[in-house]
Amino acid sequence: MFACSASDMKTPPKTPPPAAGPSFRSLGLPETTLANLEQLGYHAMTPIQAASLPHALAGHDVLAQAKTGSGKTAAFGLPLLAKLDLRSFAVQALVLCPTRELAEQVRGEIRRLARSEENIKVLVLCGGSPIRPQLASLEHGAQVVVGTPGRILDHLRRGTLNLDGLKTLVLDEADRMLDMGFQDDIRSVLKQCPQERQTLFFSATFPDAITELAQKFLREPREVKLLEQHAPGKIRQRFYEVDEERRLEAVARLLEHFRPERTLAFCNTRQQCRDLLALLGERRIVALALHGELEQVERDQVLVQFSNRSCSVLVATDVAARGLDIAELEAVVNVELSPDPDVHVHRIGRTGRVDREGWAFSLVTRRERGRLERIEELQSTPCEWHTLRELEPASRDPLVPPMVTLQIAGGRREKIRAGDVLGALTGEAGLRGEQVGKIQVNELSAYVAVERSIGKRALAKLSAGKLKGRSVKARMLGS
Repeated sequence: MFACSASDMKTPPKTPPPAAGPSFRSLGLPETTLANLEQLGYHAMTPIQAASLPHALAGHDVLAQAKTGSGKTAAFGLPLLAKLDLRSFAVQALVLCPTRELAEQVRGEIRRLARSEENIKVLVLCGGSPIRPQLASLEHGAQVVVGTPGRILDHLRRGTLNLDGLKTLVLDEADRMLDMGFQDDIRSVLKQCPQERQTLFFSATFPDAITELAQKFLREPREVKLLEQHAPGKIRQRFYEVDEERRLEAVARLLEHFRPERTLAFCNTRQQCRDLLALLGERRIVALALHGELEQVERDQVLVQFSNRSCSVLVATDVAARGLDIAELEAVVNVELSPDPDVHVHRIGRTGRVDREGWAFSLVTRRERGRLERIEELQSTPCEWHTLRELEPASRDPLVPPMVTLQIAGGRREKIRAGDVLGALTGEAGLRGEQVGKIQVNELSAYVAVERSIGKRALAKLSAGKLKGRSVKARMLGS
C-alpha cells in the first residue's frame, strides 16, 4: 500500500518515454514520405507498425491485433497510400470503420500522412450524415474512401460507389463492427470488392467471427498478434471490495475523493449505465452516458463534451466505448469487472498514455473473485486492495468540469472553419484566446468549449454577433 491524496490527480509525475522502436527508414519509403513523417512526429515505429508494415508494404494480406492509440492508422495508411495511382480518381482504397467519429479520425490521419503528395482526395461516407453531399462528392471522384459498412453498402447498391479499381481494403476495429451487428453488411461489401486486392484486418481482439471472416476473405495472411502491455507504474491500479447494493455509491465516493478531471466508467449493461448516471446526477457530478440506444447526433454530442473537458465522467459499456481515443484521461473505473480478463486490460489501457500516469479503480464483489483471479494470472501481478473507508470527499465543492460546450447551427456545409469560430469569440465577443478550448466543426454543426465561468456570456455574445458575416443560432449543451 502506498500513500496518496487527491492532489495526485492534479500533477501526476511524468514517466520516461518508451524506448525508441525501429526507424521508418528501414522500410524503404520515399524521402518525401520520410520527411513528412518526421515533421508529423513519427520518429520511430510503434510495435504494431514495426510488426505489420514490412508485410503490408510487401503486398501481403495482414491480420493484426491492435488497440486504439497504438499507431494502427499509420500501419494501414502508409501501405494504402503507397499503392495509389495519383493520375486516377477511381476509388483505390476502402477503409471500413464502426463509427462516424472513428472514420473522421482515420480520414484526418490519412490526410496528414499524404501531405507530401498533391491531389490525393480522401472521402468519408457514413450513416447519420445526409447522403446528397456524399453523392456530389463521389461524382468528383476520390482515391480513398473511409466509411461505415451500412452506408458503404447503401452506395454500392445505388451504384454511386464503384470498387472496380480497388487495390487495398482495410477493416479497422473489425471486432467492434461485428459487436455492432455489421457482420452481414461487411460480408456483402467484401463480396463486391475485386478478388485481386490487398486486405488488412485490424482488431483489438480475435473472436471466432473474425477468424472465420479472415479465413474466407484473406489470402495467406501474415498474422500479427501483440500482447497488450502497459508500462510499469504508468497505470496505478486499486481494487475495492464492495457489496452489490453499494457498488454505484462507491463510484461516487471514488470520484469525490480523487476528483479526476475526466473519468471513463465502464458498466457491463445499459441498465447499469442508466442507474449510475442517475446517481451521479444526484451527487451533482457532471456525467454523460454512451450506449447503443443513442442516435448518432446524440453520440456525437456526448463525445464532443467529454473530449473537450465539458463533462467529468463518461459512463459507457464496452461496445459503446470501443474506438474511442481520448487524450489525457485521468482515470478509469471498472464499475463491475469484465468476465474477460483481456477486456479488463483493454479498459485500463485507456489511461496512463504517452507521458502521463493514470488511475484504474475496480469495484469487486465476492461473486466476482473468479474474474479477479483470471486478471491476476493474465497480469502476473497480485491486485492491490484498498477499503472504501479510506475515501473521504477532498472538497465540499461539487465535481464540475472546467469547460462548457456551445453548439452552433452550421458547419462545414456552410464553409465554417475552426478559425472562424475562434475569431468570432475573440473578436466582437471579446473573449481571451486562453478562455476558448477545443473547437470541432462537423458537417452540420460546430462545437466550441469555453471556460465554464464565462459560458453564458460567451453564448450571449455569439448569438448577438455574426459568424462569417451572418447571424447564427447557438445553444449551450447540457443546459
